[in-house]
Amino acid sequence: MTRITPLEAPFTRFADWMAEAEKTEPNDPNAMALATATADGIPSVRMVLLKDVDARGFVFYTNLESDKGIHLSANPNAALCFHWKSLRRQVRVDGAVQPVAAHEADAYHHSRPRPSQIGAWASKQSRPLENRFHLEARVAEYTARFAVGSVPRPPHWSGFRLVPARIEFWEDRPFRLHDRLLYTRAEEGWALQHLFP
Repeated sequence: MTRITPLEAPFTRFADWMAEAEKTEPNDPNAMALATATADGIPSVRMVLLKDVDARGFVFYTNLESDKGIHLSANPNAALCFHWKSLRRQVRVDGAVQPVAAHEADAYHHSRPRPSQIGAWASKQSRPLENRFHLEARVAEYTARFAVGSVPRPPHWSGFRLVPARIEFWEDRPFRLHDRLLYTRAEEGWALQHLFP
């Protein structure tokens, strides 16, 4: 049976689950698998960190010249999967991806530790690296370049917001009779239905 729920309903549930995960997961409860695809549809998945979530969607940041940045430029659709082993829960999200506003990216960049800000300049993410010394030399170069004052956000570094079309909550139950709740975006809110495990 399907029913319509308010716009904030799945995000409220997600916030509750995230709060529980923050108490039980030993490392990075905000870690999520991000799946993208090339323009030709070849999939790729990697772990990233969720940096913000609200009723607009799920936000993460990256080097725009990385593989994921290039994929999302060519094919602005993605999927996320959170897996909290300690809670035996999972959340899957899929939908369209859009760039965050410049002021959001600036605010997040300036909230990061200074070495991470420098690292955003130094790393040519996803491209071949001759050796570790080459990376360390680039870090030293940008550390010297921005020795005084704040570190500006690199033009090739920003964020994306996944605007969900579907959000599925999965919870382990005995004998593999798991609970699965699927929220699907509807004009007046979210359509909610239970799925067979």
